[in-house]
Amino acid sequence: MNVGKQFKEGLITQNPVLVQLLGMCSTMAITTSIKNGLGMGVSVIIILTLSNIFISLLRKIIPNEVRIACYIVVIAGFVTMVQLLLKAFLPDIDKSLGVFIPLIVVNCIILGRAEAFASKNSVGASALDGIFQGIGYTLVLLVMCFFRELLGAGKLLDYQVMPAGYTPAGMLVLPVGGFLCLGALIAVMQWALNKAEERKAKKAKEAK
Repeated sequence: MNVGKQFKEGLITQNPVLVQLLGMCSTMAITTSIKNGLGMGVSVIIILTLSNIFISLLRKIIPNEVRIACYIVVIAGFVTMVQLLLKAFLPDIDKSLGVFIPLIVVNCIILGRAEAFASKNSVGASALDGIFQGIGYTLVLLVMCFFRELLGAGKLLDYQVMPAGYTPAGMLVLPVGGFLCLGALIAVMQWALNKAEERKAKKAKEAK
């Protein structure tokens, strides 16, 4: 279990949104305010971590033929718990996120990590994978929320930030704004990763 490697993969080299291109529907839909992004991000971290742990614990007894169905049952249980907690303690966030909390059951990030990692690795490694992948997802949400809420509404966390004479770029809080912001972030990440690979290849060549 390499904690440093898993941390780097979750945030950068295997970021679930910007590199694996998973969970993009919810990423574009709910990133119109930082409250939404934080609420969804924390929910995904909790659900992803707990589902990874349980799927890792059960990986040797789940029949291969029904593994996806079993994963969905496990994930659905944790999604229901998180949704009920949101309804009880954070009803405004629950109302704002709407259908996207229940849809975490079939979120590609959750199912993808269950299939690709938790079903093949130890409980400890699976827990860390859930935490780091969830943090990577949450950071992308918050970056998108920051730009879309600030430039699209002139506010952050419902506080007016931009000058009174600022004209909000309303397009950014519309669906097209989600596409544009996400596309820009993916482009920047791919450029950075390619540059890192080029530097690595150059150093390896010089070492020879």
